[in-house]
Amino acid sequence: MVWCSWGGKGAQLRRSNFTKVWAKAPAKTGLPKIHIHDLRHTGNTLAAATGATLKELMTRMGHSSTKAATVYLHAAKDRDRAIADAMDEIVKQGLGAKDDDDDPPLVGTKIN
Repeated sequence: MVWCSWGGKGAQLRRSNFTKVWAKAPAKTGLPKIHIHDLRHTGNTLAAATGATLKELMTRMGHSSTKAATVYLHAAKDRDRAIADAMDEIVKQGLGAKDDDDDPPLVGTKIN
């Protein structure tokens, strides 16, 4: 499996030489030593935080089952506030309410 287009001296980067090449990269940039899997985890956690669906995460990671992809959905827990705010906007638009923070509670309001 090819991880990157090119390795050292113009050779194709493969699993067999990836670790050696990768180990030098953070040191050259002044970054702390990190594992390539840390980058994969960070990337997929950020994708989940954008609202990516489980299927989209599975596709990004190349997984055929949901088990591994659900690991990254822990970031979605932080989206509860954003989801609630977006739902609030949909309800306000449906009711024709103004967009302000002084809206009365919707108790007893009929939604068509």
